[in-house]
Amino acid sequence: MTESFVSQQRFFDNKNYPRGFSRHGDFTIKEAQILEKYGCAFRDLDTETKKPATPEEKSFVAVCKGKKEPTTDYEKAWLKYLSKINKPKRFHTLSGGKPQVDVGDDFVDTDD
Repeated sequence: MTESFVSQQRFFDNKNYPRGFSRHGDFTIKEAQILEKYGCAFRDLDTETKKPATPEEKSFVAVCKGKKEPTTDYEKAWLKYLSKINKPKRFHTLSGGKPQVDVGDDFVDTDD
């Protein structure tokens, strides 16, 4: 594994995880460490800016392309990261009840 996923820099995603992977709560400590240490190499392999050089990297690329199920912690962590950043953001409204119907001038009181 020492020859696979070599990167000279740490991986950070300040847009989606400004406080870091481990402090956000989406990832376990182990997953956060994997992403920080190898994330740049994962990104380069996934976007095909780097060619896979080892069998582990070739397996990783196959997983990224959907040709193979993830089996290693590295593959699982990267797919989990991708699923988190590609998920549509939830939004909340200020009203919690049913929509109100505007009766306006059409309301006729027939009890009189």
